[in-house]
Amino acid sequence: MTIPEPPIVGTSPEFQNVLRTARMVAALDVTVLLTGETGTGKELLAQAMHAASRRADKPFLALNCAALPEHLVESELFGCRRGAFTGAVADQPGKIVSADGGTLLLDEVGELPLAAQAKLLRFLECGEVHPVGQAFPRKVQVRILAATNRDLLREVEAGRFREDLFYRLNVVPIELPPLRERRGDIPVLIEHFMGEFGRAHGLPAASFTRDAFARLKAYRWPGNIRELRNLCERVAILFAGRTVGADVLPREMQNEGERSFAATVTEALALPEGGIVLDDLERTLIGQALVKTGGNRSKAARLLGLTRDTLLYRMKKYEL
Repeated sequence: MTIPEPPIVGTSPEFQNVLRTARMVAALDVTVLLTGETGTGKELLAQAMHAASRRADKPFLALNCAALPEHLVESELFGCRRGAFTGAVADQPGKIVSADGGTLLLDEVGELPLAAQAKLLRFLECGEVHPVGQAFPRKVQVRILAATNRDLLREVEAGRFREDLFYRLNVVPIELPPLRERRGDIPVLIEHFMGEFGRAHGLPAASFTRDAFARLKAYRWPGNIRELRNLCERVAILFAGRTVGADVLPREMQNEGERSFAATVTEALALPEGGIVLDDLERTLIGQALVKTGGNRSKAARLLGLTRDTLLYRMKKYEL
């Protein structure tokens, strides 16, 4: 089974690992917890997983838990009966019932109040929702996908998130890497976005010079893919049909690019006076990456800019 439209763009080993896991679980009615920084594409991946599932012909709904006033969370999620509270002028089915038969994405699930967490846990365990003001619960068949940019284990330790709910949501965890850890995808993402916006606005495609590309690849992208997409739309509109250089990039991208180039030349590529043994250096760096990631080989490969298979080959070579 393949992940279909909406388009999932990326060929880097880090992102392909994510897609392999998503393909494996897309057709199964298991709960998935999508983690990663803001702007890494968690909702887009959730949409693609729904489209690849047996529920594809049923609704896909997303609820941003962080955008709801606390006093409305339960009614928005589980529904309410008319007159259940001040302002409830009509029956509301709630997002879970509205997604019956389909998929519901709980975005920013770490923002749910503890009272709503308890009701969500009950739904996950027995498939029942209890609308506010209704005497009896209702059975609903909905697949739950949850997403967060928070470390939910830390939230559990701080008492802000239920431990039992965390383990109920974390059946299959999928971590989306930030853009700075999949820099190899930046050119293909730029090409995709430039083509998309050129077609959408009826404008000839803009492009970047080699120097501009280098600055974009050196930038850390705190806003991740969303930030890159916004930049591409701006350039596609303001510089239609032109090739733009690094001088038109936002100042923070120019400045960070310059710092990254300087660091690369003066630190990363600085050769000691006495020389080095490359095999020893590579063995040491692999060991450090494994320590930093607690032995997680996929994450260690990501830190080193290698594929997982290449890392395994070199670990065997150095008997690590």
